Amino acid sequence: MTRTTAREIAIQLGFAAAATGEEPAELLDRFFEQEHYATLAQEDELFAELPDEAQMAYIRRLVTLIDVHRDEIDDEIRRYARGWRVERISRTALAVLRCALCEILYMEDIPDAAAINEAVELAKGYDEPDTVSFVNGVLGGFMRGRQES
Repeated sequence: MTRTTAREIAIQLGFAAAATGEEPAELLDRFFEQEHYATLAQEDELFAELPDEAQMAYIRRLVTLIDVHRDEIDDEIRRYARGWRVERISRTALAVLRCALCEILYMEDIPDAAAINEAVELAKGYDEPDTVSFVNGVLGGFMRGRQES
C-alpha cells in the first residue's frame, strides 16, 4: 500500500468521523476489523490491501490529529476560503482540506508540497474541477499567508 492510498483511507475515515461524531479510536478499531475490512475490499479497490504497521500508524495519527485539532484547522479553512462558510464546503473537499492542513501544521515528517499535491490529486477523484480549484486555492492561500507571517 502506498502513502497515497493510506492518506485516502485517512480522508475517508476523517469524513466518517466528522459525519457521525464517533470517537476516532472506536471508528478506527471497527473499520480495520479483519471481517469488516474484507467486505470493503470486495466493494472498492482502495481497500484491496490491509495497511501494514507503519501505514496503520500514519492513518491512526492523521485521523486522531484531525479530530483533536478540527477547530483550529477549520479556522484556517475559514480564513482562506474567502466568501465560504465551512458548512457550505462539500464534505469531501472539507475532508481533503482538513487532511492537508493537518499534515502541514502538525506532521513535520510530511513535506508541505507533498501534502498539497496529494490533496489536489485526491480531490480530483471526488469532486468537480471547480471544487478541485477551490481546494488548491485555499491551500495556496494558506501557504502564502504562512510565508508572510
